[in-house]
Amino acid sequence: MRGRSLVAGLLCGVGLAGFLDEVVFHQLLHWHHFYDRSTSTVGLVSDGWFHAGSWLATVAGLFVVADLQRRHALAGRRVAAGVLLGWGGFQLYDGLVQHKVFGLHQVRYGVELWPYDLAWNLTGALGVLAGVLLLVLRRRRRT
Repeated sequence: MRGRSLVAGLLCGVGLAGFLDEVVFHQLLHWHHFYDRSTSTVGLVSDGWFHAGSWLATVAGLFVVADLQRRHALAGRRVAAGVLLGWGGFQLYDGLVQHKVFGLHQVRYGVELWPYDLAWNLTGALGVLAGVLLLVLRRRRRT
């Protein structure tokens, strides 16, 4: 059941990252859309699908959490580690693959990109590192 706790956290972390990206950077700041290589209408539609996908991940993760809680098998520390890993992993994937490899969008337009890219990817890497440390520290305490 510990593996399911980690999966629940990963799903919630990916959903959280998608939610924050969508609300903060797409809607509030208007820095980019999920897909910026077409019209603004296509960008808005892509944002809608992206937002739906991130909420689907969140809901799925919460269903797993609820099931584990009902079975009295929820490993809270592993859920927390999964959230950090899911959020940080999504942030890194978005910054490296979607921004740089596929060029779907950038963090922001009309500015020098490297400080934004550095901040974006560094925060993701820190999230992954924190999640890994939480898992490793947990493992060391058990032995």
